[in-house]
Amino acid sequence: MTHRCNDQVECANGLILQGLKARIFDLIEKYGSKWIQELPRVVWGLRTQRSRATGYSPFFMVYGSVAILPTDIAFGALYTQNYDEGEAETTQRTDLNSAEEHRLMAALQHARYE
Repeated sequence: MTHRCNDQVECANGLILQGLKARIFDLIEKYGSKWIQELPRVVWGLRTQRSRATGYSPFFMVYGSVAILPTDIAFGALYTQNYDEGEAETTQRTDLNSAEEHRLMAALQHARYE
């Protein structure tokens, strides 16, 4: 079991490094400490990206809903324009009640993927 966990950690670290390299590689400027500014963006991207293995993002698996970015609010994405507080609470309760079902579906999808 430990070997598998180490492989998962190594895979996650590789994804983070790959994301950082794409953001900080600049031939003109040395990027010394630039990675620390980009790290939160890279990690956020990985947390909100849908997994091929499960069909869900890690964010969704933890919180039971899709992440809404600050830019979605600032630029008025369609799903933020029609926001209704009362409806949002009802939807959140429904999402939380179906979270276990989503986790089961993700586990089945992951098993098929492997």
